[in-house]
Amino acid sequence: MKHFGLIGSPLGHSASADYFGAKFASEGICAEYSLYEIADIADVESLRGTLAGMNVTIPYKKAIIPYLASISEEAKAVGAVNCVRIDSAGRMHGYNTDVEGIRATLSPYAEQLRGEQALVLGSGGASAAVAYVLREMGVQSQTVSRTIGRGDLTYEQLDESKISSVRLIVNTTPVGMFPAVTDSPNIPYQYLSSRHLLFDVVYNPRETEFLRRGAKQGALVVGGYEMFCRQAEASWRIWND
Repeated sequence: MKHFGLIGSPLGHSASADYFGAKFASEGICAEYSLYEIADIADVESLRGTLAGMNVTIPYKKAIIPYLASISEEAKAVGAVNCVRIDSAGRMHGYNTDVEGIRATLSPYAEQLRGEQALVLGSGGASAAVAYVLREMGVQSQTVSRTIGRGDLTYEQLDESKISSVRLIVNTTPVGMFPAVTDSPNIPYQYLSSRHLLFDVVYNPRETEFLRRGAKQGALVVGGYEMFCRQAEASWRIWND
C-alpha cells in the first residue's frame, strides 16, 4: 500500500484526507492519505521513507524548496511548491498544482478580466500562484500584506479609490478559514459593487465571511472548493506519473 499525506500547520481545516479517502474507496485504490501537522519544516525529513507523495500547505509552500532534489519550471516561476513526489531513492521533487486549480476557477471570467487590475490579499505561496495565473490572463495585480515591504500595499492603503480601480480581489490568506469562520480580511467592503469579482482560495467553509460580505454589496463571488479539487487531482496524476 502506498502512503500519501499533507504537511502544514495548522491542519484542522483540511479536507484533504477525506477527499482522498473517498477517492480511494470509490476507485478501488489501495492507498492511504494522512495529515502531518509538523512544527518545523525540517521535520519533513522524517517522512522521506514513509510517503510516496505529499501536499504542502501553510506555512511551508516556500520553506520546502531547499529540501527538494528538483523543482518543476512552473513551481520555480511561482516560487512556491504545494505538491511533492518522492521517488524510490527518497528524493523529493516539487510541483505547483495550485496553479492548475486557480486557472480552472478563473477561466470562466478570463474575457471580462483581461486588461483589468486585481488585488491579491496575502503574500505567501498561494498569493504567488494567483499572481502567476493573473499574469498569464493579462491581469495586473498588486499584493496586499499586513507588513510593510512584504507586499505592494498594506491594508491601511485600501481606500475607496483603490477598491474602485480594481475588478478582482482574491483572498489567499487563511483569514475566515474554519474554525474562525466569522473573520474576514480587513478591507473596506462598503466600496465593493456589482462590477467586482471576489475569489477566496479558502474552501472551508464553502461560503466564507469575505465572500458573504462581498455578495451583500452585489459583487460576484467564487469560493475555493473547485481549486481544492483540481489541485488534488493534479497532485494524484503527478504522484502516479
